[in-house]
Amino acid sequence: MPPPLVYIGPELAAYGFGEGHPFGPDRMNAFWHEALRQGLHKHVSMTAPVMATRAAIERFHTPEYVTRVIELSISGEGFLDYGDTPAFTGVYEAAATVVGTVLAAAEEALTGHHRRCFIPIAGLHHARRNSAAGFCVFNDAGTLIETLRSKYGIRRIAYVDIDAHHGDGVFYAFEADPDLCIIDIHEDGAHLYPGTGSADETGVGCAAGSKLNIPLKPGANDEDILRIWPDAEALIRRSEPEFIIFQCGADSITNDPITHLRLTPAAHAHVASRLCTIADEYCNGRLIALGGGGYNRENLARAWCAVLKALLQGC
Repeated sequence: MPPPLVYIGPELAAYGFGEGHPFGPDRMNAFWHEALRQGLHKHVSMTAPVMATRAAIERFHTPEYVTRVIELSISGEGFLDYGDTPAFTGVYEAAATVVGTVLAAAEEALTGHHRRCFIPIAGLHHARRNSAAGFCVFNDAGTLIETLRSKYGIRRIAYVDIDAHHGDGVFYAFEADPDLCIIDIHEDGAHLYPGTGSADETGVGCAAGSKLNIPLKPGANDEDILRIWPDAEALIRRSEPEFIIFQCGADSITNDPITHLRLTPAAHAHVASRLCTIADEYCNGRLIALGGGGYNRENLARAWCAVLKALLQGC
């Protein structure tokens, strides 16, 4: 199998809310500097980001909301939600590049040379169809799911999210979708934004049982991940996915400034490795990893490099 394809470039790094903000524009370079230090660039392929068309973004988002983002992108003032996600000049282009890069990775995985791809600035899982939320302007994972269905005819998809924050923007958009298997391992919502993702939320209607929320108490560690993972993997396998999306947020690592879990990069490596095995068995190897959250730069660099090394398995 060809090596993983990594999307790197200043257009992707531009998605950030200024120096000093937890989601600053330095996050991509923090990861890539560590990848260079570890020599991973010698073993992966690299390519440039791609900007999505408005039509592609509107596979998930409402036209009215996209228009609002464009307007605030021009003015560079105000907030795109209730106060967490500030506008800045060029925010539309930056957010559209996150989406476009993820969609380009999907096309590569499905029709190109590279079946495993990694996009460090992606996994903006809080954005709703009609609103920004939690530092997330456009929901690239949600747009990817809609694109896999409408453009490629892929129905059975597994979305696995180990970011410390519940991926509410993805979960509730597809809560009634029986063909989307969701595994969301996150810090207990009683202690952390967005306050959702309880264990009894397993999908609604005909989708009941197709989702698995696993809230962890503050201080949960790698042993907890190893303990709960077999149930998660069993549900993924029962869903027989044709494509796997992995949101590997690094804010679940010890000493993140805004969360309270105590994982190490080994947890991210373990999940990534298991997903690679499942992808090889069910999806012809097709797996896209999205960087997600992570606000301690050393943590995100180490965790994402651990994921990238796992993606190299078998290549």
